[in-house]
Amino acid sequence: MRKAVVLLSGGLDSATTLAIACDKGFACYALSIDYGQRHQSELAAALKIGQSMGVKAHRIISVDLGVLGGSALTDKSIAVPIEGIMTGIPVTYVPARNTIMLSLALAWAEVLGSHDIFIGVNAIDYSGYPDCRPDYIEAFEKMSNLATKTAREGNKLTLHAPLINLSKKEIICLGVELGIDYGLTVSCYQSDETGFACGLCDACRLRKAGFNAAQIPDPTRYRIS
Repeated sequence: MRKAVVLLSGGLDSATTLAIACDKGFACYALSIDYGQRHQSELAAALKIGQSMGVKAHRIISVDLGVLGGSALTDKSIAVPIEGIMTGIPVTYVPARNTIMLSLALAWAEVLGSHDIFIGVNAIDYSGYPDCRPDYIEAFEKMSNLATKTAREGNKLTLHAPLINLSKKEIICLGVELGIDYGLTVSCYQSDETGFACGLCDACRLRKAGFNAAQIPDPTRYRIS
């Protein structure tokens, strides 16, 4: 079986991405990043999701981006917006987060002898982050094939972003077909330590809208519905 490193945050999109990689026949190695986010419940969710899908190994790497700040997800002095989804790049954007995560995934892939990395970014129903867009994914893949020993020796790396052009409705419908238990996932930017979601942030609004559009019961535990 070909090995794949799958970035697994514990949220809906990354869980679906892991299920897709498993369905394609990859031996999946899950990688989660503790980057100083507001809560640990999504990392606990990631462990449960990985176990439920039978990943070969699961690593959690700590990189405290809270030291740098600049985001509502890593700096508690910056409030998470709850007024509704707005245009532009919101304060929940974490500077260089996906670049750091993908770089760590790339390093592990080299160690494992893997030529495939999966990431659950989406450019349709999302919060406008610049590192979730197709041109960014293409650029990182190109850089990876210039920067790594394995690629220079002829083993090209492929960066898979299977959700990038799907709506949240389409992602959820696909995940249900693949048998995902979305009740295990945590998407909220400010969920509590038991995994209850706020119901008001962008991530909660996009998630709720996706389940409504798919006409599938939302298993999320919301503090405010």
